[in-house]
Amino acid sequence: MVRQMLIAGALAALVACSPGGGATATAQTPAPAASPAIHPVSGLEVIDLTVDRGGKKIAFKVELAASPEAQARGLMFRTQLGDFEGMIFPSGVPQPRSFWMKNTPLSLDIIFIGPDGRIANIAANTTPYSLDSVSSKGSASAVLELRAGRAAALGIVPGDKVVF
Repeated sequence: MVRQMLIAGALAALVACSPGGGATATAQTPAPAASPAIHPVSGLEVIDLTVDRGGKKIAFKVELAASPEAQARGLMFRTQLGDFEGMIFPSGVPQPRSFWMKNTPLSLDIIFIGPDGRIANIAANTTPYSLDSVSSKGSASAVLELRAGRAAALGIVPGDKVVF
């Protein structure tokens, strides 16, 4: 009987000192995945986007307008957009895309991205509040909006590759 009590006591001590065992052990849970960055004005997810100019990569942080509602609102009512900020409008299926500047006080560069991920055409320095249609040349898989003049200032041209 004494021998059984000694063995039981020794086992209890071993369990208490073992990783994952005993009353003092803590549960090991994986660290939660990092939450996506959210833009403070739009509430949209902010993602990385790169324009590759033949080996020279230009990095941007862009708001992802993924829903129909976000795409309809776009950058309307916005009065500021940083040098390396923008908004990306992906298409589920490549198709001709058309934008206007209704309720948009900022002049923008609207960059149409073809199904191959390359810039098809750029509508530079659009007119704020204009209801005129600005269209892609052919099908676009996404549209990138930057503050007016940024494409020219950074040397971004049709044929450059866009990755997001």
